Amino acid sequence: MTTETIIETPTFADLGLVEPLVRRLSELGYETPTPIQARAIPTLIEGRDVVGLAQTGTGKTAAFALPILQKIDPKNSKTQAIVLAPTRELALQVCEAITAYATNIPGIRVLPVYGGQGYGFQLSGLQKGAHIVVGTPGRVIDHLERGSLDLTALEYLVLDEADEMLNMGFAEDVERILANTPEYKQVALFSATMPRQIRSLAKKYLHDPVDIATPKATTSTATVRQRWIQVSHHHKLDALTRLLEVESGDGMLVFVRTKSATEELADKLRSRGYSAAALNGDLVQAQRERTVAQLKSGAIDLIVATDVAARGLDVDRITHVVNYDIPHDTEAYVHRIGRTGRAGRTGEAILFVTPRERRMLSAIEKVSGRPVEEMSVPSAEEVNERRAGRFATAITSSMGSPQFHAFRTLVEEYVSENDVSMTDVAAALAVMSQSDKEFFLRPDPPAAPPRERREKPAGFERSDRLPSEGSAVYRVAVGKRHKIGPSAIVGALANEGSLKRSDFGKITIGTEHTLVELPADLPDAVFEALANTRISGKLIDLQPDDGPPIKRTREDRKPYDKSAPGKKPYAKKPYEKKPYEKKPHEKKPYEKKPYEKKAPGHTDSASGTRKPRHK
Repeated sequence: MTTETIIETPTFADLGLVEPLVRRLSELGYETPTPIQARAIPTLIEGRDVVGLAQTGTGKTAAFALPILQKIDPKNSKTQAIVLAPTRELALQVCEAITAYATNIPGIRVLPVYGGQGYGFQLSGLQKGAHIVVGTPGRVIDHLERGSLDLTALEYLVLDEADEMLNMGFAEDVERILANTPEYKQVALFSATMPRQIRSLAKKYLHDPVDIATPKATTSTATVRQRWIQVSHHHKLDALTRLLEVESGDGMLVFVRTKSATEELADKLRSRGYSAAALNGDLVQAQRERTVAQLKSGAIDLIVATDVAARGLDVDRITHVVNYDIPHDTEAYVHRIGRTGRAGRTGEAILFVTPRERRMLSAIEKVSGRPVEEMSVPSAEEVNERRAGRFATAITSSMGSPQFHAFRTLVEEYVSENDVSMTDVAAALAVMSQSDKEFFLRPDPPAAPPRERREKPAGFERSDRLPSEGSAVYRVAVGKRHKIGPSAIVGALANEGSLKRSDFGKITIGTEHTLVELPADLPDAVFEALANTRISGKLIDLQPDDGPPIKRTREDRKPYDKSAPGKKPYAKKPYEKKPYEKKPHEKKPYEKKPYEKKAPGHTDSASGTRKPRHK
């Protein structure tokens, strides 16, 4: 491999990109290329293979996506480029980024393919023709086996986060996909580390690649307190509204991944009584300026934004940044939390993490330079306490209103006419202000007890698959009949269940199921995350394994206790022989029929009559 020095390029126009891409980058707020972009973009445009040693957050998505978009032929509906990513989250992130870059190039179709999503949408997209496919190895192989993905016209292949793919057990899958591609194609391999296996892969499938190394991403500001909450996708909205009630602050910036999500979440927040607005790339400049002005003036307190739309946003009132959707690029995380804690002020950054996204915390902590502290979703008691405090403050504030004395007179008249107490009237007025909504949250249900490890029955040994200490055997409902290997099991469980490579022990693949050694104390969140996971189109249905049926021996049988209460002693009855009784036989008299002489001939089988013989 040839090693070349990185040369800083001042603008994207100098990298050899076509005008529509340069214009689009300007619209997205990109000013100068990062080191990986400065070196990789012109090299890939030249047609050379690239091995990029790049940390997460260095802008590598644009580094490979822009040259591909420049060289794709929109008139050819066949798949011309494929990007392999280790996780569905990264695949979606890359797909969204490529789609955003391709806005000014009409006719480009980008399709994500990953496990956990139904096949219908993906099959339809492949049938229509996807110029660029972004997918996880397992689902890409599924489509190759189905014949729905045709790579015969492939010209560009990208391995994103190659080391992570190999760590998750996708080595066999990646090589299998590479073997199904044309020999002559352009390949870009990006990895945060370069172990021997990555070098071996590059040597086997890349032609004289250019080595490019980049510095690590910038660390985040130290004036921002960073916290994270583990919350499932379906409970994010409730968690956010509880945070809004409990956290003390001013303005809040909530980050989501897509433009449609900004509108959807802003609508839901407004329906719950919050002043919120969406900020995304579809807004014209006048709308954007009006929304930012409303946040600055206090007319609205919440902005739901995408990464691109929030670039350059500097509002003093922003005290909190909430990562409603976790960023899959640490550079994006740095940009997000940089919207608060500016100019020496302190800020709060809160990150929502679903169970399957736990693995991404370490990358974020690495770029932050310090740990991100864990917090829990505010309880109903905390929310109710804050509501009661705000209610008391509102009463005190209302007493200074110019209308206070007029309403006081009306209340006094009502009390005297209806013979009720002032307290009852005050409570009734409070109920009126709630518009029949419940003021206090209902108490949270008690936490479910931790999932108990199933003990082995006494006297039963599983010598062929006895787990190591601290581990247990789990059953997965796919086996040899579904044409799977250990890498497919490890990849699916690690990807969807946020498990580490070190969590796996012995894997035994049977005909209809597979036994896997995993930690005995798997949290419920793992089972929840894996509930809809499929391998080869079949739900894996991860369950603790009880082993084969217990075989009882003669020693296991309990002796019969004659003295037990309610038991009657067995009394053997003597055998009684009954005398043989001969029954009389009734014989019918024989009746002799007279002989009837028949004429010569034969019997007709159809009619049964006898016909004369023909001479």
